[in-house]
Amino acid sequence: MSALSPTAQRVQQTLLDLGSSAQIHEHPEACRTSAEAAAVLGCTVAQIAKSVIFKGAESGQSILVIASGANRVDTKKVAVIAGELPSKANPDFVREHTGFVIGGVSPIAHLKPGKVIFDQDLLQHEFVFPAGGTPQAMFRIAPDELLKISSAALADVRQTDAT
Repeated sequence: MSALSPTAQRVQQTLLDLGSSAQIHEHPEACRTSAEAAAVLGCTVAQIAKSVIFKGAESGQSILVIASGANRVDTKKVAVIAGELPSKANPDFVREHTGFVIGGVSPIAHLKPGKVIFDQDLLQHEFVFPAGGTPQAMFRIAPDELLKISSAALADVRQTDAT
């Protein structure tokens, strides 16, 4: 296996520092969407643990939602959990706060950690697959371990047709 890119290596080192044995793998193809990642990994879209970054409207702090790739995030639910309205984060904000580009945002190893919320729907899977710091890097991890190492608040964040 070839050496990891510097950004993926930073995430790998954080995994090790947090006591995880999860291993990042970089793929030849970019996986910027949950559907692309699922196709490359041979898993379901629901098993992709996507990192959705919002900007806290009052605090200016990042709000990370680790969500199932099959779910749309309900910003009203996020507002209640985060204690402030989440606003759209532009690519510069995402890179400044996480150190990653959109499409490769890892749920850990952020430069400026903010609030973290974990989609409870991820817990129904044996393994989930988050990004590892680049659009080509991903890792396999048990969802309860990801919840623990991300220090996230467990919540229902899935948007339903009624919301």
